[in-house]
Amino acid sequence: MAETYNGYCVKCREKRDFSGEVSETNGRRMAKGTCPVCGTKMTRILGKA
Repeated sequence: MAETYNGYCVKCREKRDFSGEVSETNGRRMAKGTCPVCGTKMTRILGKA
């Protein structure tokens, strides 16, 4: 189930929308995906559900 999130791409140095999967590590929810322009991995820490 891929959803769209807004995150910061470190390589492009811009905020971009990316589609990603939600995973939970150490009690933190995080959206992980790739930048649609350069292909770099992007992450976004989400709030508690």
